[in-house]
Amino acid sequence: MMPVPDPHPDVFDIEWPLRVADVDRTGRLKFDAATRHIQDVGSDQLREMGFEETHPLWIVRRTMIDMIEPIEFKDMIRLRRWCSGTSNRWCDMRVRIDGRRGGRIESEAFWININRETQGPARISDDFIAGLQKTTSVDRLRWKAYLKAGARDDAVAVRAYPVRVSDIDIFDHMNNSVYWSVIEDYLYDKPELVAKPLRVTIEHDLPVALGDQLEIIQHEYPAGSTDKFGTDLVDRTVTTLTYVVGDEVKAVASLFSL
Repeated sequence: MMPVPDPHPDVFDIEWPLRVADVDRTGRLKFDAATRHIQDVGSDQLREMGFEETHPLWIVRRTMIDMIEPIEFKDMIRLRRWCSGTSNRWCDMRVRIDGRRGGRIESEAFWININRETQGPARISDDFIAGLQKTTSVDRLRWKAYLKAGARDDAVAVRAYPVRVSDIDIFDHMNNSVYWSVIEDYLYDKPELVAKPLRVTIEHDLPVALGDQLEIIQHEYPAGSTDKFGTDLVDRTVTTLTYVVGDEVKAVASLFSL
């Protein structure tokens, strides 16, 4: 991921403490909580730049999070956010989270600007793009999916994931951070994965609504069988989690050690 252009006046920089709801039973900052922080710092930066009223609605298409070192309970975290790529209707935004006492999380998310009336992608204003481009030279960002859905017939496991009323956001869809709660469920009995640097990516295809019968299809690809994920991953295990409602793919996640 793009390194922090630091010092830089257009990198949004803010601190706040970790709370009890942010951490798991061991005191580690959870992926779903980190995602909420990533969303919140985005709202704060939007307000700081003066575009909260003109560009209020965004949806995320992909979020990639590298947990380099766990951040622990009662720490004060520093969040830095900046743009790493732009186009007319979407952008890549980097967020780095550091704990004062140690710990680091790197992230990059592909955000799409949404029109309030049509609920479709909308052009970002020229003055907003000019502000975003102060930290990047990438001005023709294109979408390209990294992940492919897994099938039921060769899955390691398929399990239901009930959608709750509290999971639904202002778009009337399951909020982005809830997808990361699925990741935490998967990691619950795998302390060896969070004991070393870990990359988790989630790509969203279609929204999940209240009342949907969401299921998670799990696949495990051992080292030596993972060349389809890239030649640099052939020596490690890759896990994929496919979020489906019936036969309709809603999202796909991947996990592997860095």
